[in-house]
This record gives sequence, C-alpha cells and structure tokens, in this order.
Amino acid sequence: MTDEHTHDFRHTHEHRRDSHGDTPPTRSSGVATVAASRRVATDGGQPRRRSETGVALELTDVTKTYGEAATAVENLSVSLREGELLVLVGPSGCGKSTTLRMIAGLEEPTSGDIRIDGQSVLGLEPEARNTAMVFQNYALYPHMTARQNIGFGLRMTTSLSDEEVAAEVESAAETLDVTELLDATPDSMSGGQQQRVALGRAIVRDPSVFLLDEPLSNLDATLRARMRTEIQQLQRELGVTTVYVTHDQTEAMTMGDRVAVLSDGEIQQVAPPMNCYHEPANLFVAQFVGEPSMNTLAMRNGRDGFTGPVDYPVVDPLADAAHGVDRVTIGVRPEDISVEPEADDAETTLPARVDVAEPVGGGSCVDATLGGGPSVTAAVEGSAGVRERDQVGLRLPPDRLHLFDTDSGEAIHHPDRESATAAFGPV
Repeated sequence: MTDEHTHDFRHTHEHRRDSHGDTPPTRSSGVATVAASRRVATDGGQPRRRSETGVALELTDVTKTYGEAATAVENLSVSLREGELLVLVGPSGCGKSTTLRMIAGLEEPTSGDIRIDGQSVLGLEPEARNTAMVFQNYALYPHMTARQNIGFGLRMTTSLSDEEVAAEVESAAETLDVTELLDATPDSMSGGQQQRVALGRAIVRDPSVFLLDEPLSNLDATLRARMRTEIQQLQRELGVTTVYVTHDQTEAMTMGDRVAVLSDGEIQQVAPPMNCYHEPANLFVAQFVGEPSMNTLAMRNGRDGFTGPVDYPVVDPLADAAHGVDRVTIGVRPEDISVEPEADDAETTLPARVDVAEPVGGGSCVDATLGGGPSVTAAVEGSAGVRERDQVGLRLPPDRLHLFDTDSGEAIHHPDRESATAAFGPV
C-alpha cells in the first residue's frame, strides 16, 4: 500500500476485561489520526472534495410526510461544520431516525434539500453520498467474519486492490481493538465487540459524514458509558462530521458539540448542550432536558405578583421580562430550590408537604406538594433532613427563575449564567 493510502493509527492499549468479555482500549491522545490524503470511493481514488464554506452537511427546509396526514419531519433546517458532532435528541417518534435515514439516502425527503460537502445529494443512491451509518442493531452480515464485514464497503465502492483493502481493515481493527476478532463471526461476539466492528466498517470508508442511530441502546449501562467515551474520542481524532441520534440525555449532553432537540418532527432548539440546559428556548426544551426535569408553575401576571395555585412576588428583572404577558409559567431547576425544615416568612419561600425524600448519590431528591396543589422536585446536597409528610418551606430564589409565555411556550427570561449553582454534567 502506498504512503498516500497509509493510515497513521497510533495508540497504546491497556486491556481491561469487563463482564461481557470485552477489552475496551485505553488509548493515547494520538489514536486514530488518519492521513489527510485518504482516498474517497466515489472520486475514483482522488482526495475528498471539501466544501469551500467549511460546511460539511446542510439540511434546508427538509420535510418528510407519509400519506396525507402523517408528517415525520417538518421544515427542518440545520448545518454542521466540518468535524462537528451534532446530537439529535428527543422522545420516540419525534423524527430523529427519519432525519438520519434521509441524510443517508435510505429515504428521500418530500421537500427541501440535503447538501454534503456543498453538493446536493437528492436523488443519489446511499453508496454515492459518502456517508457511513451505524445502526442500533449493528447490521453486521451474520455469515461474514469481522474482517469481511469491515472491508465490505471498500470492496463494493472502491477500486482498491485486495492488498490495500486488507491493510485498511487491519488499521481500522487495530484502532478499535478488534484485531483478535477479525476471523470471528458476529454470533461469537459480545454486544460491545459487535459495536466496534460496526464502527470499523464505517470509519474504514473515510466518510464525509458519519451517521449513528442509537448505537449504544442495546448495551448495558457499564459498557454504554465506556463506548460513549470511545466513540467521542474516535470522532474527535478522526475529525469526521457526525450526526448522532439518541433519546438518552446523558449521551446528548456529554457527547455533542451541539444538541438539536426535536419534538413532533420540528427542531425546538439547536445549541451547545449547556445552553439547552441553562437557556432553554421554550417550555418543551426546559422540561425535556435535565433529570429531574425543570419544575414549572403556570401563573397569572398580576399587579402585585404572580398568582395561581401559589402566589409569588414579582421582583426585578422578572417584572420587566413579564411586562405585557398575561399568562406566565415559572420554571426552576430542582437543584436551585432549597428545602427549609421549617417554613420562614420570606415571600419567596413557599409552604409544602414532603411526599418523598430519597437519597440520590451524595444528595437527596425531595418531592413535595405546595400548599396550592402542584408538586415540585428539589435536588439538594447531602441529607435533606426531612421525612415523608414533614411540613417544610421551599425557597425559590428570584435570581434562579426562568420565565415562559404560557400561551406560546417561548422563553422570556433566564437567570444570569454567572450565578448558576449547578450544571447538568460535564461540558
């Protein structure tokens, strides 16, 4: 194999045996650095054509309908920079996988445009789009060895010699620590091993866009966490533009450069993970992102404060943000609520009855019913010092409240990020 086609896959391994018999590698920072001169199948061995704008993938007003009534995706527009990892997250049936399948060419949009490296791919067969997809069920050919599975795409779509394909497969296998499995068939592999073989089949093609459809959902929690790290590291060091579909918030918030939150086929917000958490665009994002989810209280905006099932004083800047808005929803993250063993006289402390108080990690999660009926959840550090049926006070600091227009659902105020007391997780 010529120098032009050589991978520079540099890594060190520390083998750790897990419950599945996998040995997830611990790699040096130089893992999987791919030579810039890699060939592309559809260009007959020529260097990959990059977009002049630096935009690797662009979806413009993409809509997918089935029949007259069912709309899976509606007017979806988003663009990805070269090397960016975008996570599509949302509840089941929100259009995540449909969007991925349209990018891959497994389905065609009803309207709109999809461009890869600046070129429209509408009407192109999947193999002509220079994408690589990893499915939830791995989609390995059961009668083929790992070696054959990894090399299948190269043999079908390139003019590389058998020797060149073999070298590419060996390099990918070494990167993913599956060299010992190259002559094994999928039925003899664990879930984690199958997943790495599926990843190898994708990366060996050096795609313009890497597509992953809930690739970790079939793994147990321990292996899922390890593979999450592996995929993130691999993607960054390969520098391949990636769209990652999941319903798992931990995956979304820890892996993505940006997160696109979908509901009913429409994008609700596209932003870095912590922006979605601290500055949700609307009520849907506010309640979907975060565990436990944001507490919300629907109120009326009165002259003397917010009124409803409970009353809350209006103070600056809440008053300014809510000016002219009749129906207001207060949002507050569980970690921003403090639980007082006894209710005090502060107007921002609301009387409540504890329904459940349970230890969670190094803290406690307290579910309580406010005097007016709604239930809220508080996440506090250490022991809450309260028990079921205790009468307590829940302090909702004005500087930690979010405000939403109840009628439109749109955010009208967020707390100052500088004063944030907690975050969802690693950024």
